[in-house]
Amino acid sequence: MWPESKEHQQPLRTGLTTGACATACTVAAAQALLHDRHPTSVSITLPKGKTVELTMELCTRNGQVAKASTIKDAGDDPDATHGATVFVELMLTKKPGVTFFAGKGVGIVTKAGLSLEIGEPAINPVPRQMMSEHLTDIATHAGHQGGFEVTVGIENGEAIALKTMNPRLGIIGGLSVLGTTGIVRPFSCAAWIASIYQGIDVARANGVMHLAATTGSSSEQAIQQHYDLTDTALIEMGDFAGSVLKYLRKAPVEKLSVCGGFGKISKLADGHLDLNSRVSAINFEHIAQVARDQGADDELLNKILVANTSIEALQLCSKANLDLAGGMCQAAHRYARGIVPETVALEVWAIDRTGAFVGCATDETPTGKPCSFANKSMGH
Repeated sequence: MWPESKEHQQPLRTGLTTGACATACTVAAAQALLHDRHPTSVSITLPKGKTVELTMELCTRNGQVAKASTIKDAGDDPDATHGATVFVELMLTKKPGVTFFAGKGVGIVTKAGLSLEIGEPAINPVPRQMMSEHLTDIATHAGHQGGFEVTVGIENGEAIALKTMNPRLGIIGGLSVLGTTGIVRPFSCAAWIASIYQGIDVARANGVMHLAATTGSSSEQAIQQHYDLTDTALIEMGDFAGSVLKYLRKAPVEKLSVCGGFGKISKLADGHLDLNSRVSAINFEHIAQVARDQGADDELLNKILVANTSIEALQLCSKANLDLAGGMCQAAHRYARGIVPETVALEVWAIDRTGAFVGCATDETPTGKPCSFANKSMGH
């Protein structure tokens, strides 16, 4: 899971997607093959018409094959591929058209549900279109009547992919070449959100209709062990609760279990869909309100209002035999229920810092007593 983002006092830098980097490498390699040039930088046009320039780390030619590479700059976005070397090996062919291959560090699709067929290299449609359009333009100006074979790779991509959701999506052997606009916007975490959508699509395509959306590794382990879920059923939503809840309107499943740390669940209960600290903060007044609904007296409420952390507030209520976590899960359930389609069974679970369940709420118990989970084996 990615770490919480830090606060920034200065404007945040945008970056370029892996697809934009691969396109730039393709252009450089094509210039080497068709014009015998070895550019140190190239300009490309992004899908919305913006022109950007990228520096080439390498551009060489060996007969009918050229190779070019660049280092990805994701700006201030917490992108797992920031700083990675993206490269393209380009070969001329007599047959017109562009064929794509996965080089070292780029994965292969092995599960249904993605925008690519099983067995295809994990190079998404928009990057393919970008590369094809640039190659067609260069070929036209150079008088090349044939086509191209494009092999896209990412150095250390197989290791980097282990930090992403690719293995769970059935993308094996490396990373995906992503990008719909070519631009990485700081903290939009577009790649993560795209992986959430892909995770839901892959699960549905493979008949997995009970999903668990979690905020981190501890909550994921807890809910997976509780239900004995397969990896395909697990959606690493991180801070992007809204992305999961809203996407289910388009791609519903039978059941969704939302599971997260108590603090994150308190933010959802307070009406936040982005649970990142840069967007939403722990609201101790709201926590006190939920505690009051559970029967907290004025002395306890005052302690909650000056608590340092949400876990401290949880511990204070636990000592007073009040089920704050259950009440918070109920509040989060009510809010999420207004977003998720009624056809999707919904439940919300909260864990403490040890990874143990401390509260939950379901469709059957959103307004009454929290669901009972005591004495169940949680695997902790």
